[in-house]
Amino acid sequence: MIRAHVLICGGTGCTSSGSQSIQDAFVEHIAKNGLTDEIKIVQTGCFGLCALGPVVIVHPDGTFYSRVTADDVAEIVSEHLLKGRIVERLVYTDGNEENVDIANLSLNDTAFYKTQNRVVLRNCGVINPEDIDEYIGMDGYAALGKVLTEMTPEDVIQVVTDSGLRGRGGGGFPTGRKWALTAPNKAPQKYVVCNADEGDPGAFMDRSVLEGDPHSIIEAMAICGYAIGATQGYVYVRAEYPIAVRRLAIAIAQAREYGLLGKNIFGSGFDFDLHIRLGAGAFVCGEETALMASIEGKRGEPRPRPPYPAVKGLYESPTCENNVETFANIPQIILRGAEWFASMGTEKSKGTKVFALGGNIENTGLVEIPMGTTLRHIIYDIGGGIPGGKKFKAAQTGGPSGGCIPASLMDTEVDYDNLTAIGCMMGSGGLIVMDEDTCMVDMAKFFLEFTVDESCGKCTPCRVGTKRLLEMLDKITEGKGTLEDIDKLEELCNYIKANSLCGLGQTAPNPVLATLNFFRDEYIAHVVDKKCPAGVCKNLLVFDIDKDKCIGCGMCAKQCPADAITRTDYIAPGHKLASFVIDTDKCVKCGACIGTCKFKAISKK
Repeated sequence: MIRAHVLICGGTGCTSSGSQSIQDAFVEHIAKNGLTDEIKIVQTGCFGLCALGPVVIVHPDGTFYSRVTADDVAEIVSEHLLKGRIVERLVYTDGNEENVDIANLSLNDTAFYKTQNRVVLRNCGVINPEDIDEYIGMDGYAALGKVLTEMTPEDVIQVVTDSGLRGRGGGGFPTGRKWALTAPNKAPQKYVVCNADEGDPGAFMDRSVLEGDPHSIIEAMAICGYAIGATQGYVYVRAEYPIAVRRLAIAIAQAREYGLLGKNIFGSGFDFDLHIRLGAGAFVCGEETALMASIEGKRGEPRPRPPYPAVKGLYESPTCENNVETFANIPQIILRGAEWFASMGTEKSKGTKVFALGGNIENTGLVEIPMGTTLRHIIYDIGGGIPGGKKFKAAQTGGPSGGCIPASLMDTEVDYDNLTAIGCMMGSGGLIVMDEDTCMVDMAKFFLEFTVDESCGKCTPCRVGTKRLLEMLDKITEGKGTLEDIDKLEELCNYIKANSLCGLGQTAPNPVLATLNFFRDEYIAHVVDKKCPAGVCKNLLVFDIDKDKCIGCGMCAKQCPADAITRTDYIAPGHKLASFVIDTDKCVKCGACIGTCKFKAISKK
């Protein structure tokens, strides 16, 4: 009889940190201690708190062990699983070790989890994503059974419409409306497409859902197929996500075996099947028409609209496309009702939103919060604040298509309309946090470099315009810019937004426009004072040695690759050796000297 379950995170983050070796060690030590028939090991998807991985949770206690290594496993097995004594040194205590009763600590009471509302992520970190029975045990496929036996296609579309669910891929188009636009169009074949081509830097929400709960996507796509009259579906997922691809393939095979995909599902006469198409990693294929072209085996380029995919999409047939997170909401909306979903969030942005927290923040990972939660709450209460006591400067939402939210707007309620109102956008859910040491001009350049590289080149405003933008930013960060360049930069941004063919080009200038709006003073400092206030842009930096702090040890000179550091004749009071000086003409500004000096005698200005 099983008396305990050991849940081990098998998401990409923890896997890269060695969670598979931890699982192997558990198998070995559980067998050595004769506990094989009593303890069940479950490899799950992402738990969310990636900063503390690899993560192991022991149930029924709910004990959360963080940063576990294979060397810790023997102790966990012998102490916790065999003797019932929690290994306190490995328990996550939310930073309040002195005030926590470890034996009764509930994970949901921690600051990271307690204000989250996990709808999309409800099964991630809870079930084995490669076992369909575990998904069924969590009400899996009950929603599909309900729509096929109790509801008409019109009923399904109405429920989704009434829920207020909007597309989670970035644009926020009402999901029910998209389904309603596709349903009436008659054709011999109609399609459902799931966009899992998550390509924003720092975004890993959709990948984690596919890794942790792939059956929820299969179920939702089948429901969509029934609602719009489609019998074929495609999941377009990056080949860069091998764990997600493998688990999705396993889930599809299991669903077919159980009769949940294929012919005559639930004896209803409804047929629906799914196929996986691998993307090569082109960011532009996140745009729905480019994605469909790629599925067809063509070059991934967008096409003008109309006609819209609802009328003429994949293989020139009516097609409904949603992203992973959008689909993951559908089964719960069907089971719990439109009013339940609409009770969360704000008036125009219903439900929850998953964010991938990254950058300069303590608790990197996945969070799911009700729409309308403030940025301050996300960063400080859930995210644990900025490391090293640094000040929060800005948060980039929407990746290279989004914009930055400055510290002055930290109390903004995060939803589609509020972000749009301040010149940002929700995007798919990447949230990159930046501290006081971030140069906002350099940050804009980073995202633009990505966009230039990822542009398909089909339209001139995007292909040429973004390249010219990048050249201007390079000029400014090299200290060669002028105030006139800032005006030209803004003018070109607005032209590209207005004239590009697809969403990639239309939103490419957003990081530049947002930083110009909120941090124009930094641009001015770069072109007028020839200084980078954050000390990031190398061409504008000057490295200097404080001769009174320098003890003359010479370690900086030994590390300098350009022989730019030489000894002077000056001996500071209290020191025995002469200090050093940096020849600014020879200095390559690599920063090796600062990293070497233990006495903080070297600074960059």
